[in-house]
Amino acid sequence: MTFELLAAAADAAPQTSFGFWEAMEQGGFVAWFILSVMIIMSVGSFYILFTKLFEQQKVMNQYKGVKNTFWRSNSLDEGAKKLDKNSAWRQLVDDAVKARDSHHKMGDSLEAHDWLHGSLDRSEATINAKLAGGLPFLATVGATAPFVGLLGTVIGIYRALINIGAAGSASIDKVAGPVGEALIMTAIGLLVAVPAVFAYNWLQSRNRRIAELMSGFTTDLLANISSDGKIRPAAMTATSTQQAGKVAAKPATGTATGAVKK
Repeated sequence: MTFELLAAAADAAPQTSFGFWEAMEQGGFVAWFILSVMIIMSVGSFYILFTKLFEQQKVMNQYKGVKNTFWRSNSLDEGAKKLDKNSAWRQLVDDAVKARDSHHKMGDSLEAHDWLHGSLDRSEATINAKLAGGLPFLATVGATAPFVGLLGTVIGIYRALINIGAAGSASIDKVAGPVGEALIMTAIGLLVAVPAVFAYNWLQSRNRRIAELMSGFTTDLLANISSDGKIRPAAMTATSTQQAGKVAAKPATGTATGAVKK
């Protein structure tokens, strides 16, 4: 008889379901608003990651053409035609040519050199600024997403305390929903922030590498213009580099053999 009464009481007890959607429903408008904000942050972060990664890779691939074809040309104007019209390297060459064509108006040779140098620096800074576009959003998401999730956590804990005070007891059905919502918000905030921070640091390191390549390229352009085309870097393909390495290795072998004969 006692077991039958306990079973009947258990069947009559209200069944409370716990889960993500139930916790969000208990959180109400504030919980859904915070979740929407973090979804926007996450989607924006991944969009910037993939678009910037594609843009950076395109610039790096175009640099191979600069090394293999541009410096083999007889002049900057001829070499510019071999580069992609909308590439960053073409922009640098076009700005260098424009500065070269107008620098003769400077009366002093030092002023002319400063004009060329300043024009190339300005062009390089414009490209770097374009490559860095969107990265502040990643930095903002990485810095603020945990605190947005923490806001949801604070609100969830506050609601749990209100339910405890209203019920007069800390029963699991009164606090499980709000506390679960609070923990979910904290986890979502971290899941949004961590990829954004990794993406920001990775893209920044790749931008620094591109900036180094452009800085060397603008230095070569400046030297080429200042010397009237006499100074230019050696353009070597992968095959010619291997051949040069073999040629450099042969004298060393011959010298060693000669030393043994002596």
